[in-house]
Amino acid sequence: MGEMNQPPPPPVVVPPPMVVQPPMMHAPVGAGAIHPPHEQFHHLAYCVHSNPSWVQVAALAFLHYLVMLGSTVMLASTIVPAMGGTAGDKARVIQSFLFMSGINTLLQTLIGTRLPTVMNASFAFVVPVLSIARDFDQNKFTSNHQRFVHTMRATQGALIVASILNMILGFSTAWGAYAKKFSPVIMTPVVCVVGLGLFALGFPQVGKCVEIGLPMLILAVVVQQYVPYYFSHVHGRITFLFERYSLLLCIGIMWAFAAILTAAGAYNHVSLKTQQHCRTDKSYLMSSAPWIKIPYPFQWGTPIFTAGHSFGMMGAVLVSAFESTGAHFATARLAGATPPPANVLSRSIGLQGIGIFLEGIFGAPAGSSVSVENIGLLGLTKVGSRRVIQISTGFMIFFSIFGKFGAFFASIPLPIFAAIFCILFGIVAAVGVSYMQFANKNSMRNIYIIGLSLFLGISIPQYFNEYTASAGTGPARTNAGWFNDIINTVFASGPTVALIVASILDNTLEVRGSESDRGLSWFLPFLHRRKVFSDPRNDEFYSFPIRVHDFIPSRFH
Repeated sequence: MGEMNQPPPPPVVVPPPMVVQPPMMHAPVGAGAIHPPHEQFHHLAYCVHSNPSWVQVAALAFLHYLVMLGSTVMLASTIVPAMGGTAGDKARVIQSFLFMSGINTLLQTLIGTRLPTVMNASFAFVVPVLSIARDFDQNKFTSNHQRFVHTMRATQGALIVASILNMILGFSTAWGAYAKKFSPVIMTPVVCVVGLGLFALGFPQVGKCVEIGLPMLILAVVVQQYVPYYFSHVHGRITFLFERYSLLLCIGIMWAFAAILTAAGAYNHVSLKTQQHCRTDKSYLMSSAPWIKIPYPFQWGTPIFTAGHSFGMMGAVLVSAFESTGAHFATARLAGATPPPANVLSRSIGLQGIGIFLEGIFGAPAGSSVSVENIGLLGLTKVGSRRVIQISTGFMIFFSIFGKFGAFFASIPLPIFAAIFCILFGIVAAVGVSYMQFANKNSMRNIYIIGLSLFLGISIPQYFNEYTASAGTGPARTNAGWFNDIINTVFASGPTVALIVASILDNTLEVRGSESDRGLSWFLPFLHRRKVFSDPRNDEFYSFPIRVHDFIPSRFH
């Protein structure tokens, strides 16, 4: 009875069955942001062996001439006054530079790398040339012009002797053997520094006449990039014209603006330095340049040969080889070609030695290397045609002979050119970054090598340049002047420092088992000459013209 009065037990609550959710299918890391590597840029309109119409070729060739003219005038303005030269001497030096640039560019595009590279007077030769100029005291000569001629003759002799170094490195195939040690990990910082190492020719020069240089920079970006994009729906040819020829329009507008400021008296009461950078009539090139003057061998007199000057000049000749090597890899990317094979690089450096020898013969006070600004112009116009560069040599030679016409364009204020360089050098630097896609971007080894090489390639030359600017000479100050010139020249070159550091690290640090991470599986077929190993496309881009092929030793084919 008592049991019946007990309350019933609470109901047992059965939990609902657990629903097992299927595992979420996560997208792979980086999905939607992964771009596969591409050996060639897809937006190039013309590659190295394809050609636009002759009208387009002529317009682009003239643009390439204008772009290289800016650095030519800058270099002449740096070394000629230090040698004791006048405005007339500077005009003749510019003519010699242009003439030899035309000859050397034609040689390189025919039997050198055959890439669309412009060979132009190099700033790498400033240190040894100024060293030669300092050795000749003004008190030893009756006039500045006599000192200038004597310095030119000594520079000629040094160039002639020093050029033998590149001939030996190139034609002995020693440079090609060195090039076989390259990889995308090495080329990434080297090509980056080829562009970034010239930053002193960019905005620092724009700032010397900011009212002309800065508007030029802004106008070039707006007209070349934004106008084609936002107005392409109006007419299809707007994109074509502005993308390819807008620099000609921008140069003309800002040159006219500078002429108006000059005529209006805007620079009548400013410092002489500001007038030299801003005025269109302060270079005195038009009044001092001859109407017709053909550069000829030994135009300054018999060369003077001294051992010290010749050995000192070898540092600059070696630097020109390093810088040109990095520039050739940048050109190959922007011209739609495969990376240059080792044998092609070797014959190019040997031919560059011949070009420097000819420059010594014809009285150009500096040797040549690949013009970086013209490489950037290939990317800006999206035209990597070899024919365009070959036709541009006609403009170089023509304006070198008819001095008044050449001086007319050489009177464009240098800040206008510097604004263009800001864009073109930046494009070349970015091309270096693109080489990293062929190596393992997540390898700490590769990151270490690229980072250290890139930083030292900028930092060490900056130290040498700042020291030289404050002290008048470089940090190397031994009793051997030629040794000082070599050290101060080599370590003042960003691409040279980057290539040396990257080559040592990449070929000694964790080499075993890292071939795939270094990108060698993609890179090596382009470097080899033997048909068994080489990429068949190498012949498409780098083979000699049929009539030249039979006269060149087979190891350079």
